[in-house]
Amino acid sequence: MSLWGVRRGLARGLLYAGAALLVLEAGAPFLWMTSTSLKPPGEVFAEPPTVVPNAPTLDNFRRLFTGTNFLVYFRNSVVVSGLAVLLTLAVGSAGAYSLTRYRYAGSGQIGVLILCTYMFAPIMIVIPFFILVKRAGIENTHLALVLAFTSFCLPFTLWLLRAFFETIPLELEEAALVDGANRPRAVVYVVLPLALPGLVATGIFTFILAWNDYVFTRILISSDELKTLPVGVQDLFHSALTDWGLIMAAGVLITIPALAFFVAVQRHLVAGWGSGGLKG
Repeated sequence: MSLWGVRRGLARGLLYAGAALLVLEAGAPFLWMTSTSLKPPGEVFAEPPTVVPNAPTLDNFRRLFTGTNFLVYFRNSVVVSGLAVLLTLAVGSAGAYSLTRYRYAGSGQIGVLILCTYMFAPIMIVIPFFILVKRAGIENTHLALVLAFTSFCLPFTLWLLRAFFETIPLELEEAALVDGANRPRAVVYVVLPLALPGLVATGIFTFILAWNDYVFTRILISSDELKTLPVGVQDLFHSALTDWGLIMAAGVLITIPALAFFVAVQRHLVAGWGSGGLKG
């Protein structure tokens, strides 16, 4: 084997080793959490600790469903996250389309200004936002949460979708207009299908932020029946501090939906990040 072949094989081996370490780093906490959720209480603190439970049981999941409001929190998270994704994509698509198709004074500066607003942390805007929703009379509602998630995700969504819309040739839309379609039909049947990878990518971004949010929900929601998973499980943690099997079961069920959603659309996500970096 030539020296070049040895170097290439060594580089490939180092690449695979690095990838394996990254997978182990990311997957080990989830595997340990899953293992703990399947252990009976007496085995959780066993010495030495066991990776594979000696007596696996689903009792922690049964108690989670029957003894807590976990299913209510889960339903609230699904509803709020789904509505936030739909609203963010609708508003973001319209805004990104206007920034790429209509030329007016200051349009470029508006795009930069929109991205700059994303630099503010949620804790900096949650109190002013709470004052606004309280004056609007929608505090302690899921509507306030949906608007909060949308307002926080929208700047980055607009900036990202703007890059995707710029990759779509204007000639395709003009051809649809020449063929008799009006602008809304041209957008729906020509522009949006071509921008689907970008919509999926931004949808995942919005869903993960909404699904994992703690700050907005803690401040805006006070009723237990309206809480989402992060806040509900945090309260469950305080009420059952030593019941680690129950806590780990809740953690597994929180992680699986986001992980499954990501796996289901990862092909569109990779295509979206790739095409978003191209122009023309």
